[in-house]
Amino acid sequence: MTNSRFTASLSCRLDVAMAENFKDMTRSYCGKLTEQGNVCVNGKTITKSGYKLAAGDVVEVSLPAPQPIDAQPEDILLDIVYEDNDIIVVNKPRGMVVHPAPGNTSGTLVNALLMHCKDGLSTINGKMRPGIVHRIDKDTTGLLLVAKSTAAHLGLSEQIKEHSLTRCYVALVHRNIKEDEGTITTMIGRHPTDRKKMSINCRGGREAITHFQVLKRYKWYTLVKCRLETGRTHQIRVHMSSRGNPVVGDKLYGIKKEKFTLEGQLLHAQIVGFVHPIKGEYMEFSSDIPADFYHVLDVLDSIEGGATGGK
Repeated sequence: MTNSRFTASLSCRLDVAMAENFKDMTRSYCGKLTEQGNVCVNGKTITKSGYKLAAGDVVEVSLPAPQPIDAQPEDILLDIVYEDNDIIVVNKPRGMVVHPAPGNTSGTLVNALLMHCKDGLSTINGKMRPGIVHRIDKDTTGLLLVAKSTAAHLGLSEQIKEHSLTRCYVALVHRNIKEDEGTITTMIGRHPTDRKKMSINCRGGREAITHFQVLKRYKWYTLVKCRLETGRTHQIRVHMSSRGNPVVGDKLYGIKKEKFTLEGQLLHAQIVGFVHPIKGEYMEFSSDIPADFYHVLDVLDSIEGGATGGK
C-alpha cells in the first residue's frame, strides 16, 4: 500500500474528486477503493463513494500495489476493414475502450483482438497493449491501425514519429466557423487542475498541430474535416474547444446543454493511410460515419438546411 492525499478544491462527490486527482483511475475503480475502506476524509474512514466533499476537505487514499493486468481473449465481434500477416485495420465502435486499464480490464478492443489473432500480435507494448500503435478515445468511432508483427509495429511507429501517417477525422462542432480552412498549433499537456482533461494552458506540454477544413455549415453547427499532423491525447477535442467550437456530444470539453441526446462525441476517424511497413506500398482506408452521427446530420438538414463550405 502507498498513501496519497489531496485537498478538495470544490464541493463534489468523493469518487468524482478522486477520479479527477488520480491519473488512469476510473470513477468506478475509485468507488471500489472507497467501499473497501481505503479512503479517509479529514482523518475519518469513508466507505460511500457518493460521499459529498466540501471545499478544503483533505482526502487520503491508500493505494494498493499495482497488479499486473493480463488481458484475456474475449469473443467480441470486430469490424475488420483489412488484415494480412502483419497489420490489421479495425473500425472501432463508440463506447469501446482500446486497451485494459485499472478498473476496466475487459470488453476492450485488445480483448477482442487477442481472441481473433490468438498469439499473433506485436508484444512491443507489453501484455496490456499488444499490437496497439495509436489510440482513439472510448467515445470516438472509426479506424484504428494495429500491428501483428514486431517489424510492422516498429515501421508504423516510425511513420507516426515522422508525422507521415495519414489520419483524418470528421467532426460536427458547435457554432459557425467562418474560415474555409485553417491550422491550429498549440502545446497540449495535462490540465493544471483537472487530471481527466488535457489543455493548451499547461506546463511542459507537447506541440500539437491540427489542420481543419469546413465541409458544411449549418446555422449553429459546422461539419469539419480534421487532419492530424501530431497525435496528442484528445487533440482534436481540445483544439476545437479552445477556439470556441467544441465537438457536439463531448461531455468533457463541450457545452452542458446539448440539443441532441448522444452517447458520445460526434467525432469519427474516417481515413487512415500509411506505407505498409513490410510491403512498402501506400495503403489508405476509409469508413462511413456511424448511424447516430448520420441521424444528427439528417435532422440538421431537415430543420436548418445547410450550405456546402470549404474548397
